[in-house]
Amino acid sequence: MTCFMCKGKLDDQNTSFMVDLGNCIVIVKNVPSQVCGQCGEVSYGNDVARQLEKIAGAVKAAALTEVAVVNYPEKVA
Repeated sequence: MTCFMCKGKLDDQNTSFMVDLGNCIVIVKNVPSQVCGQCGEVSYGNDVARQLEKIAGAVKAAALTEVAVVNYPEKVA
């Protein structure tokens, strides 16, 4: 695969994902990603993106904290 931004080579790596939900900042660690070796752009597959949306939605619904740091699940059901 090649990078959407610069056409560089993408490498599989685990990265961290962060989203600001307004009332809470969510950081998800160890997210399976594709990272461009040339420009550093990070992209996610469709399944990973859906899982990140579920994680962010669950944290937002709980509204228990201003900052939540969670690990990406090893096994996604």
